[in-house]
Amino acid sequence: MAAIEQGTVQRKNEAMFRRRLLRWFQQSQRTLPWRGETDPYRILVSEIMLQQTRVAVVKDRYRKFVAQFPSVERLARAREETVLAAWSGLGYYRRARALHQAAKEIAARGAFPAAADELRELPGIGRYTAAAVASIAFGQPVAVVDGNVKRVLERVTMQQMVEEDYWQVAGKLLDTRRPGDFNQAMMELGALVCLPAQPLCHACPVAVLCNSRGPTEKARGPQRRKAVLQYALARRNGSVLLRQRDRESSLMPGMWELPEISPGKRNETPLLLTLRHSITTTDYSVHVFSTRSASTKTGRWVPVHTADRLPLTGLTRKILRKLGTHDGLQ
Repeated sequence: MAAIEQGTVQRKNEAMFRRRLLRWFQQSQRTLPWRGETDPYRILVSEIMLQQTRVAVVKDRYRKFVAQFPSVERLARAREETVLAAWSGLGYYRRARALHQAAKEIAARGAFPAAADELRELPGIGRYTAAAVASIAFGQPVAVVDGNVKRVLERVTMQQMVEEDYWQVAGKLLDTRRPGDFNQAMMELGALVCLPAQPLCHACPVAVLCNSRGPTEKARGPQRRKAVLQYALARRNGSVLLRQRDRESSLMPGMWELPEISPGKRNETPLLLTLRHSITTTDYSVHVFSTRSASTKTGRWVPVHTADRLPLTGLTRKILRKLGTHDGLQ
C-alpha cells in the first residue's frame, strides 16, 4: 500500500511540475525569431546555430541566414562557399558544412524526416538536435537534454546522473501532449532562472517541487591559454590581399583570411590595429601591420566592398570591419 501511495504522490508531483512549467513558459518565454516556428527546416537552422553560440549572437544571424536561404531546397542548391560566407562569424564551420550536406540529403529524399531516429541519420545531427526538431516541428513525444536541462534535472532530483539517466528522467517528466513546448520550457528555465552559480529560486515556477535551493559550486572550466597572432594588411585600389586556408586544414579549411606573419618574425611595417579575439580555450592578442610587399602567389586581391561574399574567418571579418570604421578602408 505504501508503495502505491508513494507512486501516486510522484505522479501528482510530475503532473504539477508540467502544469507549472508550461504556464510559466507561456507567460515568460523570450521573444526569439525562431520561437513559435513550425517549419522543421527553420527549427533545424536555429538549433544548429545555437550549438556553442550565444542566443544574442544567433538572433541576428538566423534572420539573415533564413532570408538568404528560405527553404531547405534553396540551401541544398547553394554553393558551399556561399553557405560558409553566410555563416562567417558564427564559428565552428563544420556545423555549416554539415547543415549544408543535411539539406542536400533532405532535398534528395523529397520530404523532411519527421522522427528523431530518422533525423539522426543526417550529417551533423545528434540526439539532442534530432529530438528538438522532432518534438517542436512534428509533435513527437521525445525529450531533449542539453546543459540547461541537465542542470534543472540535477537540482530538482538532487542527484548526479550519468548521461543515459538524464534522458530517462527527462522522458518521464515530458508532457507528451505538448512535447515541443515542454522541451523549450525546460531549456528556457535553465537559461533564465536555474542559472549555474546563482539560480533565481524566488522566480522559479517549480521551486516547491525542487529538492535543492540556492547557489551551487561553479564547475571549473579548462584553463585559458594566451597566444599572439600577427597579420599583414596589403591594400591596392580599394582591394585587400586575402589568402585561402588549405582545404585539408583541421581548422577552418577553405576559409579566407589576411596573410599571417610568423609570430617570431620582426615587423618594421606600421602597426595598424591591435585587438583581442577568443576561440574555445585560447585568448589571442592580434596585431595587424600595414605592408606593401605581400606576395600574391598564395593570395587574391579582393575588393573590400565584396569581401563579405567570401567565407571569411570570423577574425578576418572583425579586422576588416574595425579597419573600415577607423582607417577609411572602405
